[in-house]
Amino acid sequence: MIDPAVTSQLEGLLRRHRITPKHRFGQNFLIDPALRDAIADAAGTTKSDEVLEVGAGVGTLTLALAPRARRVVAVELDRDLVPALREVVGDLNNVEIVQGDILRLDVTGYIVAGNIPYNITGALIRKLLDQPPRPRRLSLVVQKEVAERWTAPTGASLATVAVQVFAQSRIELTIPASSFLPRPRVDSALVILEVRERPAVDIAELDAFFRFVESVFQQRRKQLGGILAKRGFRDTAQVGIDPTRRPQTLTLLEWEKLFRAVKS
Repeated sequence: MIDPAVTSQLEGLLRRHRITPKHRFGQNFLIDPALRDAIADAAGTTKSDEVLEVGAGVGTLTLALAPRARRVVAVELDRDLVPALREVVGDLNNVEIVQGDILRLDVTGYIVAGNIPYNITGALIRKLLDQPPRPRRLSLVVQKEVAERWTAPTGASLATVAVQVFAQSRIELTIPASSFLPRPRVDSALVILEVRERPAVDIAELDAFFRFVESVFQQRRKQLGGILAKRGFRDTAQVGIDPTRRPQTLTLLEWEKLFRAVKS
């Protein structure tokens, strides 16, 4: 069986299928078998679980996930990679290959795992977490900087706030750029998101809450006092928040308090 995590086998596979990695799709293929297996283990799957693999590529992680799950749905957007993916997967009878856009697919009921194309990270995390029923767990390889934002104590971005509302997050391991071919410019990290049974904020109108957060982040370089004054709210101090602070410094509890105050 071809193991794309072995550099020589990956290079031969790419040559046979005349594949040149596409930067616009964030195609960087993992070439460290030990890290690949560690990533698959960290997904925490059992033989009763169904896994939705995002960005299956040429099947590097697919091979490791298949024996650890009941079924793997390997999703790949780039149709040029699908023949190579089929060759690698071979006769594994618990793997289904889907050529398509993960943002257009139903993710209900899956454990979601994969190496996330950096250009869809924000959109994907909102899709996966915004509406119930949500996945039970997300095990995602992302840029290290993104991983650090997601797991930060403050809401460094709209995606960070969404992660904090719907999941408990942790960085499981760091993956050096040298573990990929072609080598990306930055290191990556594996983030585990354990999806909460209930959102971490007690707000019935979550859509309105996220619209509020998004609108504030659109002026993230400005101070909160000035941002909110334009909305008719002139006293952040009444909720214990210094008006000179900026949006990215707020904790989730402070976002909730601020939303309630502005709404009322």
